Amino acid sequence: MRLLSRRLVLGHLAGISLLPGGPVRAGADEPATLPGTVRFDLGGGEGRPIRRITLYVPPGEAPAAGWPALTLLDGNALVGTAIDIERVQATYPAGSGIGSRFAIVAVGYPTEEAYDSVGRSWDYTPPPGRTYPPYKPGGPPLRTGGAAAFLDFLTRELRPAIARRCPIDRSRQALFGHSFGGLFVLYALAHAPEAFSHWIAASPSIFWEDAALLSSIDGFEKGPPTCARVLLMAGAYEAELAPFQQALPDREQRLARLAEELCRILGDGGGQAAR
Repeated sequence: MRLLSRRLVLGHLAGISLLPGGPVRAGADEPATLPGTVRFDLGGGEGRPIRRITLYVPPGEAPAAGWPALTLLDGNALVGTAIDIERVQATYPAGSGIGSRFAIVAVGYPTEEAYDSVGRSWDYTPPPGRTYPPYKPGGPPLRTGGAAAFLDFLTRELRPAIARRCPIDRSRQALFGHSFGGLFVLYALAHAPEAFSHWIAASPSIFWEDAALLSSIDGFEKGPPTCARVLLMAGAYEAELAPFQQALPDREQRLARLAEELCRILGDGGGQAAR
């Protein structure tokens, strides 16, 4: 048997690709899509902002009560990560601890950017709010204080729109937000504790505008008894200042408003806050 040199073998392989029936050449590039998702816009007109919704539904038949659902704020930035977590982790409940598969409702804005600073500054912050200089030169002023209207959008407009597209278990719905989004999660918890069964606030900006959120929390504490499953998360530089903050003139004020303070206000640290 004659041995073929490496150069000869490569030559034969190159020739095969040119023959009929050989390897298929790659086609034109196509946009990538997230499996199991649809996207649509809600709102607009009469001064109402437009929000872009990405809905992910797991494969297979929904449970009898409907899918548990995770609603994500800052959906443009987080939806891909969340869907991959569900697809990979929820299929292995024994290893991941995730008890069932779940739908994901990502609430974002009609932009290709990860964040819409104008939109989220308005939607996620408690009233009365203020006006700030534009985020970018030539842009619109930043307005805050729209959390009440955004909460109404989630419960009265978005929820029915999702129900028309897939069955949802009303008793198993979580809301997740971080930073300004975490601030909104706690505002919504204080004003509509029945709207979601689980509340997840990562690094909530409770210091924002003189800690206006705390008046809502105070009302929540004094209200009728209820129970809410709450997860509060704080990063390393919420227990101490980041290196670049150590020399800032407002160092002491920053220390005083670290997000860990809210953990002491809301509960026992065990992931459940009751009142």
